[in-house]
Amino acid sequence: MRILFVSHAEKTHFFSMVPLAWALRTAGHEVRVATQPEMAETVTRTGLTAVPLGSDHRWKQVMEASQDAGWGDRVAEAVTRSADLGHDELFRFFDETTSRYFRTVNNEEFADALVTYARGWRPDLIVWEQFTWAGAVAARVTGAAHARMLWGADLVTRTRNDFLGHLAELPEDRRTDPLRDWLTESLARYGATYDETVANGQWTIDVNPPSHRIDNGLPVVGVRYIPYNGQAELPEWLATEPAKPRVAVTAGVSVRGYFGFDMFSVGALQAFAGLDIELVATLLPAPGESADMAPDNATVLDFVPMQGLLPTCSAVIHIGGAGVQSTAVHYGVPQLILPGFWDTVVRADLLERSGAGLSLPPGQVTPESVRESLVRLLEDPSFRTGAEALRKDLLSAPSPNEVVPVLEDLTARHQSAA
Repeated sequence: MRILFVSHAEKTHFFSMVPLAWALRTAGHEVRVATQPEMAETVTRTGLTAVPLGSDHRWKQVMEASQDAGWGDRVAEAVTRSADLGHDELFRFFDETTSRYFRTVNNEEFADALVTYARGWRPDLIVWEQFTWAGAVAARVTGAAHARMLWGADLVTRTRNDFLGHLAELPEDRRTDPLRDWLTESLARYGATYDETVANGQWTIDVNPPSHRIDNGLPVVGVRYIPYNGQAELPEWLATEPAKPRVAVTAGVSVRGYFGFDMFSVGALQAFAGLDIELVATLLPAPGESADMAPDNATVLDFVPMQGLLPTCSAVIHIGGAGVQSTAVHYGVPQLILPGFWDTVVRADLLERSGAGLSLPPGQVTPESVRESLVRLLEDPSFRTGAEALRKDLLSAPSPNEVVPVLEDLTARHQSAA
């Protein structure tokens, strides 16, 4: 088969796709990755074949220009509490998010080039990152089978289901659906029409642990999450057993890419001063900060690959990024999550309910509360037990190699003549 993975230029989203892409490649299929030019080198560094198309998205610039400090909070509330919100709140979420984010990362230059490329190369299957609807559009136009691949909780679908429930209660002439309208407009440029598989994929590939998947009534192929953090070299000291409990502190690389510094400040590490631990913080000091501001028990480094660091750790503190959280689950490491954006609140709650860690919502984050929570993680063995149980849950999902025959069968059943 010819298989085209499609992702807008956000490398942490793409990294979750790499193990499956390689599984399909080593099974003998021809695999390529379509993305915007900015991420082409990231793709080729994985050993996969990149197809740079169109122009780069300008999401960071859109964020900077919006000057709407409340938008992130509204997004987090909508995807976290969609069942409790009415039509107007959910309409605002889809209207703002579609115009600001979805359209921006799926810019027309990229979408047009992708459709042209797919028409020429004729992939049998398109696997698209959960927000890269340009892949679904290209599949609809060319008749390729297509699957949406998640890297985090499937909250947009859950929120959309709640929104569609409200729409069904309105007169037909008032059923405005921003996501559907945008996708319908996109498809019309290529002479194609919309159905709900364009929004949801013909099936969904979910890398979340089975117990953490959100049931949205869609066909799902579960696959085991395999940690991949990009090209990296492991420092020699990681091969030595730490003399004290090692704790990682990280904000993840995607947030740094948007803001130029980390959401954790180096000075905030003073909250852990005096604890009998070895703190490893992968932080880029904010303007006016330096690594010298960290306490004596802390080492501040620019970057250490989580797949190398976390297996040596007794706990990890982070802001809820899907890559860090999933990697910690894979290695059975108790977590302290300080969530606040997108799906992080929901995933932090799922983690806490599983007994694999703790979370502190924004209003409860203080140096004292973070320190106390970390001490609990380290001293209460139940968190290690919960983390090991969640690790077993994750490992119970089939490996990427094991789902290849499933994807081959689904592709054969869903392909159509364009």
